[in-house]
Amino acid sequence: MARKPKQPILNLTPEQESEATLKIKRFMEDRFELKLGSFEVAEILELFTTEVAPHYYNRAIFDTQTLLKERFESIESDLWSLEKP
Repeated sequence: MARKPKQPILNLTPEQESEATLKIKRFMEDRFELKLGSFEVAEILELFTTEVAPHYYNRAIFDTQTLLKERFESIESDLWSLEKP
């Protein structure tokens, strides 16, 4: 039974996808002397958007939660300082 393909967590505009494809293609040529076709590069990009991007997304959520928690604690402290006796 075939696995259901994962939905990408990162959706790129056609322009962003084109730019990312070009950058991957250049990177593979420059770094590894591999000349990949559009299909191969699209597969690499799909791998990143479905398998790698979620890790960055989750880290960004964690970092945002941490930042907001610190900010809310600061606001709470400021509000308590305004309390009248």
